[in-house]
Amino acid sequence: MKTTAAFLLLAVTVSAQTFSRKDSLQGGLRPERTRYDVQRYDLNIRINPEERSIVGYNDISFKALAGTPTIQLDLFENMRVDSIVYDNKKLPYRREFNAVFVFFADGIQGTGLHKLRFYYSGKPLVARNAPWDGGFVFKKDKNNKDWIGVAVQGTGASLWFPCKDSQSDEPDLGATIKVAVPNGLMNVSNGRLLGSEDLKDGYTRWDWEVKNPINNYDITVNIADYAHLHDTHDGIDLDYYVLRGNEAKAETHFGDVKPMLDCFKSKFGKYPFADDSYKLVETAYLGMEHQSAIAYGNRYLKGYMGTDLSRTGIGLRFDYIIIHESGHEWFGNSITSEDIADMWIHEGFTMYSEAVFVECLYGYEAAMTYINGMRGNIGNDKPIIGHYGVNNEGSGDMYYKGALLVNTLRHIVGDDSKWWPMLLKFSETYRHKIISNETVIKFFNKESSQDLTPVFDQYLKTTKIPVLKLTLKKGKLDYQWQNALDGFNMPMDVIIAGKAVRLYPTATPQSMDVGKKLKLSEISPETGKFLIDVVKS
Repeated sequence: MKTTAAFLLLAVTVSAQTFSRKDSLQGGLRPERTRYDVQRYDLNIRINPEERSIVGYNDISFKALAGTPTIQLDLFENMRVDSIVYDNKKLPYRREFNAVFVFFADGIQGTGLHKLRFYYSGKPLVARNAPWDGGFVFKKDKNNKDWIGVAVQGTGASLWFPCKDSQSDEPDLGATIKVAVPNGLMNVSNGRLLGSEDLKDGYTRWDWEVKNPINNYDITVNIADYAHLHDTHDGIDLDYYVLRGNEAKAETHFGDVKPMLDCFKSKFGKYPFADDSYKLVETAYLGMEHQSAIAYGNRYLKGYMGTDLSRTGIGLRFDYIIIHESGHEWFGNSITSEDIADMWIHEGFTMYSEAVFVECLYGYEAAMTYINGMRGNIGNDKPIIGHYGVNNEGSGDMYYKGALLVNTLRHIVGDDSKWWPMLLKFSETYRHKIISNETVIKFFNKESSQDLTPVFDQYLKTTKIPVLKLTLKKGKLDYQWQNALDGFNMPMDVIIAGKAVRLYPTATPQSMDVGKKLKLSEISPETGKFLIDVVKS
């Protein structure tokens, strides 16, 4: 999949934050990236746990979209480029930070299909606190056997293998991931297991194939002494790879999976990667949405490592990591943001999917209690949307505030018979596609027949929570929005004397007669449906 955009190449300063040439090379889309479209990755590597090293190659198949003398690939500068071979000849290249500019002797003329082999080696960065920082995790299980994984979202997949490291382009035809590891260990990667081969040198290679487009950061390795559990549900293969000895525990605990798949199918459409299977793989770090091979490290506990992020008790009814990371199969893996500045599309909709799961199993009121319990986690430290073209994520509020924005959209629509088909259409329209924030806004504007742009801008581009000011005097209710952008005009539901009334506040005070006997205490804005604050006077 491919999208294009123009971004600044030189260092830029936005909102008092300075970005470097390195940031622009990693996050930007210049001609060396936009003139070709990745078709497939075929990765073949050996991982040495004792040395914590990688050696091997990636066959990169790509389609030229225009003539070009050079293309940009990416590999972290601490890793070695051993050689790059095209048409049986070594190609010259130039490295600049993590970018590798590859030069073709006669240039690439016109359009067409091409393939090069990128040989590399080295010791990839080790994560200090995966998955929040990128890198490899080298641990031992209780039997002192190696237990290895990797998580690189935001940091970049080029931390450990050469690729076009941009969310704007995924290999349309999927990938193979062939990983040799010491005998007695297994590697689990994305997609389906093609087989394994004893290399007769103390290593066994495990071969996996992904048939669908896949984000670079989703491509993964998981190395351990794994036991395999298999099941099926609704035509989907369910494969669980857990540390040996945890089989019975996993078989019981992973009971959330089937009702979750049923729920999400009803609300978001069919599981997007059925031909690649659904997998949970036990990891030494908390979790990550690695497509069709979800990293699971929640220690077989309910909630988030045994705690409830919503502080309502409802979050302890299910395993947070299973539900959240599986939600990413629809939002993040199937629907992908072009730039990580728009990562709220991944995290906001996925955290909302948790409330959807709660609603499927426990009803609307429980879902509203759960999602509004998340409000206390909002920091309002900076806008949710980051800076474009420089590999910059916005605020962590993309999770909680993003989910509450989606909940607010639901109640602006105000009719579930319209909302659920709308959300389903969104998921199915952009299935296996790369989109931007503007795409999201245009879709919901059109489907709701409302201009929701000011609402999106308010919650995504500012740190301000809009305030509904209500003033009651002599039977007249004055109402207006404060602490909001110019033009903010979100409708609002209010209970007045026991009856639901929809108001259409603006920054300019408006009035309505409510009767002189009415008390201010009898006017209750439905704050559980909209992310707002209220001031009464």
